[in-house]
Amino acid sequence: MSNKKSGFGKFLAGALVGAGIGVLFAPDKGSKTRKELKKGLDEFISKVKETDLEEVKEKVEFKIAQIKEELESLDKEKVLSIAKKKAKELEDMASELVDYVVAKGTPVLEKAAISVKEKAIEVTKEVLKKLEEK
Repeated sequence: MSNKKSGFGKFLAGALVGAGIGVLFAPDKGSKTRKELKKGLDEFISKVKETDLEEVKEKVEFKIAQIKEELESLDKEKVLSIAKKKAKELEDMASELVDYVVAKGTPVLEKAAISVKEKAIEVTKEVLKKLEEK
């Protein structure tokens, strides 16, 4: 508990130091700047008082647990499954390109599109092979 308070105290002190530096370098008239600073500090203190530190702690712990769970479930099989799905999508897009070019009757583009499709398939097979080996 003392660590929480000291950490929060450091945060509060840092905020106050930052505000003080802001006053020193502010382009406005001193009295106006002090009034704005006081208003800002009052708002900050109000927000600090309204903050439920236990709620913040619980949410942070929950998010950390979610991240850990996802990291643990991110195994080779999951990555390989995702890669296979993406490889199929890429092959389908390349096939659509070839079909489009063939339908438009442009032999030069057809040859290039087929080359792109073959290269896409080759690259995805290499990636999948490397993933399966690891």
